[in-house]
Amino acid sequence: MKRQPLRLAILEAMRILEEAGVASPRADAELIAAHVLGVERGRLPLVPLVDPPVVEAIGKLVAQRAKRVPLQHLTGWAGFAGITLDVGPGVFIPRPETELLVEWGLRHIHGREYPVVVDLCTGSGALALAIAHERPDAVVYAVDIDPNALAWARHNADKQAAAGDTPIRLYSGDVGDNTIFAELDGLVDLVVCNPPYVPPGGDLPPEVVDFDPPQAVFAPDGGLAVVRQAVATACRLLKPGGGLAIEHDDTHGSAAPALVASRKVLTEVQDHRDLAGRPRFVTALRG
Repeated sequence: MKRQPLRLAILEAMRILEEAGVASPRADAELIAAHVLGVERGRLPLVPLVDPPVVEAIGKLVAQRAKRVPLQHLTGWAGFAGITLDVGPGVFIPRPETELLVEWGLRHIHGREYPVVVDLCTGSGALALAIAHERPDAVVYAVDIDPNALAWARHNADKQAAAGDTPIRLYSGDVGDNTIFAELDGLVDLVVCNPPYVPPGGDLPPEVVDFDPPQAVFAPDGGLAVVRQAVATACRLLKPGGGLAIEHDDTHGSAAPALVASRKVLTEVQDHRDLAGRPRFVTALRG
């Protein structure tokens, strides 16, 4: 069997993905090739020639990606804020733009010893595990209502703990329940939340509509129902000076901060934009 240039296989993959409307054809083609070869993307130039079965394996995954199956479902993982999370059907795939929310949260608890952190709507465990990874002294609680998401979060939490991170405390519960984490009332340094927030009927790419769980994406009340519940819960949990950071839809650049500012106990309300300049998350402090 004659070996073939890897570069040609990647170029063909890019062509197919571009025609299919994939947003980042080059990155996806290279990540698929790296996944098949079991190397990091940056090491692909060190593999000039590959055997035909490798080209075939790349082609099969590219065909799936061209059908808009998320790249993370094909590789089985998503990188997020310095950690690697296992993801797949039944759990929301964490997005790079949410890393900015994590950065804000880490700045807020900088200098606080043994901070107490709560992640509402944890999904894959992304926010909770990223914060626990950076702050081994933090006591991190996480909650989700969806049993499928919780199974992924438990798997990721066990994996991070096995790698040496401080274990998080993972619970099943509804952020709209006014007794959730009642034992933490007034004791929490930071509440973070990436809730379902897309207004029903929102225009989204196939990777989201067809593969992310709808209950993790869409919310009633124009997308603000769960945001409202999370803000109410945060008001109860936070200690004076504690911080809240909650992601929202890019159409909520005015509505989400107004909702937060309507709670008299929350001060210094600020909205933050993502790297593309879109309104992305709102922060506040407990007065």
